[in-house]
Amino acid sequence: MVMTLRLPDDLDTKLTERARGEGRSKQELAIGAIRDARDRAELKVDDVLAGLMDSDAEILDYLK
Repeated sequence: MVMTLRLPDDLDTKLTERARGEGRSKQELAIGAIRDARDRAELKVDDVLAGLMDSDAEILDYLK
């Protein structure tokens, strides 16, 4: 899928510098950042669900 991403000049400059420094493309870095954000969001949901399972275990057992 093709997507155009417009960045503010300061972010584009930083992304360009980092890409050059790492020998990677700006696209690779952007995709990596999006995947990292997704993974962090999924971890938070999993942590919340695990916490609820622990704190409400008694109620969940009752509802079975």
